[in-house]
Amino acid sequence: MFWLKIISNFIKAFRSGEKPWQIAAGFGVGFIIGLLPSLTLQGVLLFCLLIFFNINMAAGTLGLILSNIIAYPLDPIFHDIGFFILTGIPALENIWTSLYNMPIAPLTKFNNTVVMGSFVAGLILYWPVFWGMKKLVVLYRSGMEQRINKLKIVQIIKGSKLVQLYFKIRDLGGK
Repeated sequence: MFWLKIISNFIKAFRSGEKPWQIAAGFGVGFIIGLLPSLTLQGVLLFCLLIFFNINMAAGTLGLILSNIIAYPLDPIFHDIGFFILTGIPALENIWTSLYNMPIAPLTKFNNTVVMGSFVAGLILYWPVFWGMKKLVVLYRSGMEQRINKLKIVQIIKGSKLVQLYFKIRDLGGK
């Protein structure tokens, strides 16, 4: 039922008065967090961004879940990117050595090729994900909702017993 709540909150955000950039920023930050393979300092800092700034948490959670699903199969590509950044650019060698010797920097696990590659890929992909999500929100609000609600698959999902049970439980709370 947890995933139904996330999807429900995400759809509410699409319909709500929140600005499209707030939803897109939340999704983009969640997307970067989901690409990171483990608990790292940059992941914690990004999660703090998601919590403390005026961006949509439901969109961030959905972005995190979706990117986490695609991240594992992309790990070999992230490894190659990270390996190139850490070893293929001799001019950066002194920077990596200095960072490794700092007290807090190793908490970022930057010396792991997959972490480095996924973080850099996430930073590069943030803007396309942000602008794509922002455009999707604007399109949805401009009339796409009615067309989506008419789709047979949406009607089947809304009519399923699990979703009906969720709506009953949700409505008990007075929302």
